[in-house]
Amino acid sequence: MSPIPPFLSDRAARRIAAILSKEPAGTMLRLAVTGGGCSGFQYNFALDETRMDDDLVLEKDGATVLIDPVSLDFLVGAEIDFTDDLIGQAFKINNPNATSSCGCGTSFSV
Repeated sequence: MSPIPPFLSDRAARRIAAILSKEPAGTMLRLAVTGGGCSGFQYNFALDETRMDDDLVLEKDGATVLIDPVSLDFLVGAEIDFTDDLIGQAFKINNPNATSSCGCGTSFSV
């Protein structure tokens, strides 16, 4: 049985599509997991125009997200979501692989 890939919520797809609509054609959102943050690993979002051959490509409702294979190992089964509440707007990763996360939700440990 193959691992469950990460997926986009409807809210995240709408927000990503809105962001990309203001960028040059061919721009995508890249999600990466890097070392750092207060819990050991952190999520990084960046606009990218280059799709690598080994990237996982998530597409939904005009949104395109790229995830490299190393980051993918940390994101199996994760939901990429977008929140808009009184505290502010932010992308949120609901990651079943994270054993703990920081208060702001941008870093985690496994």
